[in-house]
Amino acid sequence: MINRIKDLRIDNDLLQKDVAKILNITQQQYSRIEKGLNQLSYDGLIKLAIFYNTSIDYILNLTKNKEPYERN
Repeated sequence: MINRIKDLRIDNDLLQKDVAKILNITQQQYSRIEKGLNQLSYDGLIKLAIFYNTSIDYILNLTKNKEPYERN
């Protein structure tokens, strides 16, 4: 997951503070998540999957398919 969230952030030309704002956490907290020192919450995973238009499985490195699943 660590590499995926960092790669998604960089691919979208975002700073850590930009993603932290989406997650409603501090840049420092987000930095610790990217470094693998803290875990991203379930709600955070959902927010990032929706924001990046991908799936939680992709973020968690369970699939190589970046396409999101059909949402209800």
